[in-house]
Amino acid sequence: MTSRGYKGLAGIREAFAQPGAITMLFFGFASGIPFLLVGNSLSAWLKESRIDYGAIGLASFVTFTYNFKFLWAPLVDRLRLPLFCRLGQRRGWLLFALVLLAGGFIGMACMPPDMSLPRFMAVTLLAAFAGATIDTVVDAYRVEIAPREAQGALAATYTLGYRGGLIAGGAGILLLADNIGWQKGYAVIALVLLVPLVTVLVVPEPEHRVRERQDIVTAVREGFIGPFRDFFRRYGLGLAFCLLVFVGLFRLPDQMLGVMAYPFYLDAGFTKTQIAEVSKVYGVIVGIVGALLGGYAVTRMDIRKLLVIAAIGVSVSNLLYLLMASYPGQTWSFVATLSGDNFAQGFAGPVLVAFMSGLVNRSFTATQYALLSSLANLPGKVIGGFSGFLVRDSGYPALFVLSTVSIVPTLLVLAWLWKQLPGLAVVDDPAADQGQASSSS
Repeated sequence: MTSRGYKGLAGIREAFAQPGAITMLFFGFASGIPFLLVGNSLSAWLKESRIDYGAIGLASFVTFTYNFKFLWAPLVDRLRLPLFCRLGQRRGWLLFALVLLAGGFIGMACMPPDMSLPRFMAVTLLAAFAGATIDTVVDAYRVEIAPREAQGALAATYTLGYRGGLIAGGAGILLLADNIGWQKGYAVIALVLLVPLVTVLVVPEPEHRVRERQDIVTAVREGFIGPFRDFFRRYGLGLAFCLLVFVGLFRLPDQMLGVMAYPFYLDAGFTKTQIAEVSKVYGVIVGIVGALLGGYAVTRMDIRKLLVIAAIGVSVSNLLYLLMASYPGQTWSFVATLSGDNFAQGFAGPVLVAFMSGLVNRSFTATQYALLSSLANLPGKVIGGFSGFLVRDSGYPALFVLSTVSIVPTLLVLAWLWKQLPGLAVVDDPAADQGQASSSS
């Protein structure tokens, strides 16, 4: 694929107007829909079904499928699915995952938690697996469909669609549950998946090198070991390790705070309706604005400077929660806090996506990007799981301040990487890929 620059306003318009940008809008929507439906929205259904709080907490573990999706990403890169492979490697897997997700939602609707919790959670796990797989395929599709210069625009439209999916899986399902019940609501969401499913059928398959049939030992070595070996050999052990640490720490401030956000909203005196309106709708819209600005900035600015701006923005926005703590129950303080927080997170999204897209080898797109995106969430979720103890012992303000200063290690790693980042780029030359593969054999 030949790279070309997108310079000036005309170039930016060209980047956002390319067909791939529209495609990523619908694919982003498909990625965003399941995330809350197997997470926060699901917990509301379980609570209304009088499920024990301990069981509700354990049920949240299904979302860890998103953090370990790199384990089966090599299959997405290399395994050709029967029947589905007629659409190509990427579209075939995406169609399979969408069908699986729709089946999971229908299964959840047919077997509600108050009927049989174990069976319900088994189908929920299936839906979570499908959602994580959709993320993996869509990320690979985005990297392969356009050159590096267009990744900012694709990331912005993907994030726009993703936020729309979050609205459907958040505020949308809450409204449906209030009017027609949880079971019918999840069935309706399953029907909504027809939109990205039709998109899969009409969009083109990206350029993806077809590999010859291999024996099982070779397939495991090159499919599961090769992507990780390639990453460390391409950057060297020290640089590769620092890149992984940086990606893992980048979202630490918002991940630390995210676990206790909803309890804080309730403790601040806001009703579930107010939370839905401000957080699930208004906050998502503000995040979309931030994402579009972040995508625009990626086409215009040095990625290193953007990483600094985005990292500081995400961390400092946590201090706005002190405003809510000082003025509990005041709508203006809630709106002001969510405005800054969601805008900062929305802006940082395309920046981080564009940066990670520039690190992968196109021969192992799905696996390497899945590893990076998993790392971007895992440390913060693990540490955030203990944030409740900090709130219990020291109060919410301590959490807000600590989450803000947690960005310091990220900035220190970025300072070490500063001079080396301009030379990092996507490997998209098949000849180079083959050369690296042969040299690493």
